Amino acid sequence: QVQLVESGGGLVQAGGSLRLSCVASGRIFSINNMGWYRQAPGKQRELVAVFTSAGSTNYADSVTGRFTISRDNANNTVYLQMNSLKPGDTAVYYCNIRWIRLGAMQDYWGQGTQVTVSS
Repeated sequence: QVQLVESGGGLVQAGGSLRLSCVASGRIFSINNMGWYRQAPGKQRELVAVFTSAGSTNYADSVTGRFTISRDNANNTVYLQMNSLKPGDTAVYYCNIRWIRLGAMQDYWGQGTQVTVSS
């Protein structure tokens, strides 16, 4: 079993910053992608940022230049530094890890952490 535990969410004013953390435990394969997704009320879950096994990063257009994803591979931890937050960033943020091994995808999610940005 793989467990992902997120922390760092909360209430912040527009223009402020938050740093989300996610620690993965269990049988983690080293070649994996880790990312952050978010889901606002009434909307579909969307990709925010991903840190691939190759070391590259990708961001949603809406957060590019404001958010930064990073990894601590030794501790199976991924972070999301969120700056210049906007009310539109309000959502539940989910940590994700996935990999393909022996032709099968393994995909795990955290419980989510609430981020609320006030005007």
